[in-house]
Amino acid sequence: MRSITTDKHRLLLKERKRATILPYVFRKVVCMHKEFLMGNEAIALGALAAGVDAAAGYPGTPSTEILETIAKRNHGDVYVEWSVNEKAGLEMAAGASLAGARSLVTMKQVGLNVASDPLMSLEYIGVKGGMVIVVADDPGPISSQTEQDTRTFGMYSKVPVFDPGSVHEAYEMIQEAFDFSEKYHTPVFFRPTTRVDHGYESIKEPSEYYQTKPEGFVKDASKWVIFPRLSVKNHALIEKRNADLKKVFSEYKRNFVKKGIGNRKKGIATHGINYEYTLDAIGDSEAPDILRVATPFPFPEELALEFLKGKDEVLCIHLRKIRTRCKDPWETHRRCKAVG
Repeated sequence: MRSITTDKHRLLLKERKRATILPYVFRKVVCMHKEFLMGNEAIALGALAAGVDAAAGYPGTPSTEILETIAKRNHGDVYVEWSVNEKAGLEMAAGASLAGARSLVTMKQVGLNVASDPLMSLEYIGVKGGMVIVVADDPGPISSQTEQDTRTFGMYSKVPVFDPGSVHEAYEMIQEAFDFSEKYHTPVFFRPTTRVDHGYESIKEPSEYYQTKPEGFVKDASKWVIFPRLSVKNHALIEKRNADLKKVFSEYKRNFVKKGIGNRKKGIATHGINYEYTLDAIGDSEAPDILRVATPFPFPEELALEFLKGKDEVLCIHLRKIRTRCKDPWETHRRCKAVG
C-alpha cells in the first residue's frame, strides 16, 4: 500500500500531543482500509494506533486474542510477552510505564485477583507513560470459574474504568484510555465484556501509529518509593483527582443522554453493550430518555443528575441482573416497553 500522511491524521496527532506531556514522533501512516475484525483484534489494533510500546498478558477467554494480535500485527518495535501470570504481566507493564513508555497488560476478570497486589500500590505511586489494564469481564459466566465485575474493583482500587459498548467503540476508546492515563498519571481499566471481545464489526484502520520517546526511568525515591508518608499524600491527591474526573467524565462524549419521545417521566440507565441491547429491545420510536454510561468509575454524576430531572422512575439495565432475573428473553423486551 502507498504510504500517505493526511491533514486529518496530522490534526489528530496534534490534538493528542496537546493532551499529554510526552514528545511524539510520526510513524508511517498507511492508506486507510477497512477490515472485518473480532473485538479483541480491534482492541489490539487500537492499542497499536495509540503507540503502545510494551504489552504483556496471561491467556484466558475472553481476552486471549488481544495479545496474539499485537504480536502478529506490530511493526517489530513493540515488546510483547506472555507472562508467567497476571501479576508478572502487570509489573512488566508498570515498569515500562515508569520509564515513560506506553504499556498494556491483558487478562480476564479472575486474573485481576492475581494482579491485585502490585496494582493497589501502583495506583498510589502513579504512572508516567500511559498504562491500560485490559480486563475482559465474562458476565454469566460463559467461560470462567466465577462472575466478577471489574467496575466494582475500579471503585475498590480507585482506578478509572472504561466500558466499551461495541467493537468499533472499543477500537477508538482504548486510544482515548491511553490519553487519559497519561494526562492524569494513573493506570486505567479497560473493561470489554465477552460479547464485545468476540463480536465482529468492520473497522476503518488507517494505522495512524505514533509513539513516545521514553526518556527511561529517572530515579526519584520521593516519587516512586511507596512509604507511608507518600501514601498519605497521594491518597488525598487521588481522591481529589477522582472527584475532578466525575466532572470531566460528565462531559466525555461517550457518556450521554439519548433523548426519547416516549414517557418523559420515566427513563433507562444502562452501560456498555447493554445500551445496544436496550435499543434493540424497545426501538427508537418507543424509547424514553436513555442515560448511557461509558465510564462507570468515576461516575459522571453531573450528567446523571441532569438526566434525573423530572423523572419519577428509572430502570437500570445491567447484563448480569437481566441474565439472573429474566429467564425468559422476552421478559427483558416487555420490561423495556413498559418503561417506554
